[in-house]
Amino acid sequence: MTDERDGQPRVPVVGMVGAGQLARMTAQAAISLGVGFRVLADTAADSAARVCADVQVGDYTALPDLLDFAKGCDVVTFDHEHVPGQHLAELERAVAVRPGPGALRYTQDKLAMRGRLTQLGVPCPRYQPVSDLAGVSAFAADAGWPVVLKAVSGGYDGRGVWMCETPDEAAEVLAHGVAVFAEEHIDYDRELAVLAARSPHGQAAVYPVVQTVQRDGICHEVLAPAPRLRARQALQAQRLVLEIAAELEVTGLLAVELFETPRGLLLVNELAMRPHNSGHWTIEGARTSQFEQHLRAVLDLPLGTPGAVAPQVVMANVFGGSDPHVYERYLHVMAADPGVKLHLYGKGVRPGRKIGHVTALGDDVDELRARAGRAARYLATGED
Repeated sequence: MTDERDGQPRVPVVGMVGAGQLARMTAQAAISLGVGFRVLADTAADSAARVCADVQVGDYTALPDLLDFAKGCDVVTFDHEHVPGQHLAELERAVAVRPGPGALRYTQDKLAMRGRLTQLGVPCPRYQPVSDLAGVSAFAADAGWPVVLKAVSGGYDGRGVWMCETPDEAAEVLAHGVAVFAEEHIDYDRELAVLAARSPHGQAAVYPVVQTVQRDGICHEVLAPAPRLRARQALQAQRLVLEIAAELEVTGLLAVELFETPRGLLLVNELAMRPHNSGHWTIEGARTSQFEQHLRAVLDLPLGTPGAVAPQVVMANVFGGSDPHVYERYLHVMAADPGVKLHLYGKGVRPGRKIGHVTALGDDVDELRARAGRAARYLATGED
């Protein structure tokens, strides 16, 4: 707890390792909750470091830096999955770590995640550990080409995932020397995602199922709730995510990415245990934002209502273009559509980099996609 000064009440301090846009938006939620919040940043120029009142610059791969950061925290959480697992165990001896090392293992090691989910009977694509081309070819003999090769650790936003149509393409990936496993290629209709929160004493809350629109493995749009998803399927997905959160003993947020197949099957693709791009719509579009919910969960506070406040919400990511002067286009975007909500992350602009998002709420998903997409494009390029 913080020291009582100037008549202010003592409040808990949440420390977030990492200072990207997820930490930046979590800091905003901490302000309205009235709790302390600090970040461990790589540099003072990081997204959250630019706006957070309590910033420590350090190396998240260095145990001394992590332990020093923890001294000012009641709870430590994360805006990425890259803290070395052995450091997490040491960190947990000094402070409450949420989610804990046991749960985080399944986001750091995708092969372990696949194995654990399969053990639990969770529907996933078929997979196989491989170390050479003979292993990939043996897997393809059963699952067929193309084969998806995935990095065991470190991949995100389309990185660390290779679609291999032939043995020659698989050989090129294996030549990188990265530890991978083979996974069957899924012929899916669309990608879905579900966010749930779970507190240390076991309370849980789940958000509506959303559709994510991906291009080249990177999320461009989120449609909440997922259009034309049958109520039975939505309930099945929500129950599945709550069960995974309980079985893995997650504390905080759990994001589960799913494939919806032509036969209506739902297969788990990826897990994340932190605020997630698929949940940015909740800032304006839900009763409780994912960022507030994560703070509530890691502090073991009662969780907030996760329901949507509008029939339909659309979030569109803003990607950097060739012109870095994004703020100069605010005037035109706001004037053209006062109902669209803009979020910029204070990040340097470069082509293809996520630098913000826009959100639109209403009734007609096609209209909202057009509005949000138009605003995102104009912010990025100045073109309607």
